[in-house]
Amino acid sequence: MTIREVLKMGDPRLLHPARPVETFATEALRNLVRDMTDTMRHMDGAGLAAPQIGVDLQVVIFALDQNPRYPDADEIPLTVLINPVLTPLDDVMEEGWEGCLSLPGLRGLVPRHLKLRYQGFDAEGGAIDRTVEGFHARVVQHETDHLKGVLYPMRMKDLSKLGFTEVLFPEMSGTS
Repeated sequence: MTIREVLKMGDPRLLHPARPVETFATEALRNLVRDMTDTMRHMDGAGLAAPQIGVDLQVVIFALDQNPRYPDADEIPLTVLINPVLTPLDDVMEEGWEGCLSLPGLRGLVPRHLKLRYQGFDAEGGAIDRTVEGFHARVVQHETDHLKGVLYPMRMKDLSKLGFTEVLFPEMSGTS
């Protein structure tokens, strides 16, 4: 198990667009995905993007089962998504509270597309093509934003809806 350091907001590496992956099914890519998965699970995250651990590649992972940070969210299968393309399926947006491993202890109210299609590849180069909605769609949008150098506060319409989890949600005290 390798837990990698997660970069925090303010680190300029989080603001740069990531490069597409050009070669699949390599040991280096498998090791990156393994490290990302170990790090995400260790930190009780719902997702992680390679730029968050200082790797300049278009790789995101996400999964959700019994997660104390998102107790009411539906399960999401562990997914490795490389070189993603997102296509909103309509114009319906929904605001929801988001956290981020690069902004520990904070939550913000962020508008996201409610339904979308995402396409890309897994670590072996297999095609992925899914249509999702709700929290699953939110997580995919959040993680792929990292590949463009975008952190969730940049998407917020009202920064008065950004705060510390323990203040906004005292019932969740101790989680971020």
